[in-house]
Amino acid sequence: MQAGPASPARNKTPMEGGASFSARHRCYRAAFGIVWLLLARWTPPCCHGWRRWVLRLFGARLHSTSRIYSSARIWCPAHLLMDCHATIGPRVNCYNIAPLRIAAYAIVSQDAELVTGSHDPDNPAHPLVAAPITLGAHSWIAAGAFVGPGVTVGRGAVLGARCVCFKDCEEASIYIGNPARLLRRRNITF
Repeated sequence: MQAGPASPARNKTPMEGGASFSARHRCYRAAFGIVWLLLARWTPPCCHGWRRWVLRLFGARLHSTSRIYSSARIWCPAHLLMDCHATIGPRVNCYNIAPLRIAAYAIVSQDAELVTGSHDPDNPAHPLVAAPITLGAHSWIAAGAFVGPGVTVGRGAVLGARCVCFKDCEEASIYIGNPARLLRRRNITF
């Protein structure tokens, strides 16, 4: 039996080279990438207000005291919500295909990864799946830590450096390792 003609590009699955996102969404992200490169990527560390303005142009909801460093990578500004004094540090990768909320005084340190998307390993087509990430108030994602899809980091929780987290973190607790495991409770009041 001979195979039929190849399906048109618009009917291809991502496994066959088709797009995972609409053309409109891809244009939005391309426009944001160009604007970020031209207007924000090169700015000095003190220009948080300017970078907030650029992100808000593309739908980000940012408190006026939130801080985003110029080397941070934001995949979709419209899915970013940051409360007062929340910080995204240098070289942080926010692959936020689903909503990403960073609550008040939460800190995401340099080189951390916040990834709201993955692929379904049980489906041969490996479709993209997404779930939101929430970082609670006063939480701290330390340098190089990884937070996976659907994770809620509780108020005051700490993910240690290079920690890999795929499960929710309790409030006021410190996690270390790969996979993340509870080290101890924090001796702190907010």
